[in-house]
Amino acid sequence: MKEIEITNESKWYKIDIVGIYEYRDLLWLLVKRDFVAFYKQTILGPLWYIIQPIFTSLTMTVIFSNIANISTDGIHPFLFYLSASTLWSFFSEALNKTSNTFLNNSGLFGKVFFPRMIVPISTVLITYLKLFLQVALLGVFYFALGGYTYLSWNSIFNFFVLIPLVFLQVGLFALGFGIFLSSYTTKYRDLVFALSFGISLMMYASPVIYPVSMVPIKYLDLYMLNPISSNIEVFRYSLFGVLSIQWYHWGTGWLVTFLFLFLGMITFNKVEKNFMDTI
Repeated sequence: MKEIEITNESKWYKIDIVGIYEYRDLLWLLVKRDFVAFYKQTILGPLWYIIQPIFTSLTMTVIFSNIANISTDGIHPFLFYLSASTLWSFFSEALNKTSNTFLNNSGLFGKVFFPRMIVPISTVLITYLKLFLQVALLGVFYFALGGYTYLSWNSIFNFFVLIPLVFLQVGLFALGFGIFLSSYTTKYRDLVFALSFGISLMMYASPVIYPVSMVPIKYLDLYMLNPISSNIEVFRYSLFGVLSIQWYHWGTGWLVTFLFLFLGMITFNKVEKNFMDTI
């Protein structure tokens, strides 16, 4: 009789890409589970994905555009805030949920073996579903409020190349940053509370309520170390043709994204072996 011994000999620097692929059915099962579990007891269900950005953007339009008179660089104020809040809400939700991967799934992790990285990946994927619904909403208002006047031949490239790359980079950054933080929230619970505060501060360090053109040139390179800043700007450029940064700023965002993704996967892979001892 052949004996099979299960050991934990994987190195902390080894990422189980093959294992993640082999458990892809579980990945989609977790995506479906999270989607159904979150909305099965709500009346409006996924409509909340549409209601939230509308009221958020309306509030921002009234307060920051009409009352505070903050410039929107010639872009319709509602579209200006809706485009940014769509991308920001995707990032903040994905980051917040992935950063609590070990704490929220300790029961599941303690019962059965599977590549742990599947859980944060499923979290980001379910957040992408919300993003796509909100992008569809943005498209409706984009044409209803005269966004078609910004269209040009470049829009084809922007819509089918730049925007998907923006979504990809933001998702990867949220995943990398989130799993990096999750590796420490198992031991330092104060990080859970600090993260909520930090996400709020990070929104003000991103061009959600103001245009990048308001940032002094001498601080722009430092400001663009935040990948969300460059991606919001490129997203707005893709829709409205207004760009206040250099393309190397977006490239810097990719470098920071891959750095956090690498650090996140390394620390996650290292902590997952014994995190149950600190939960």
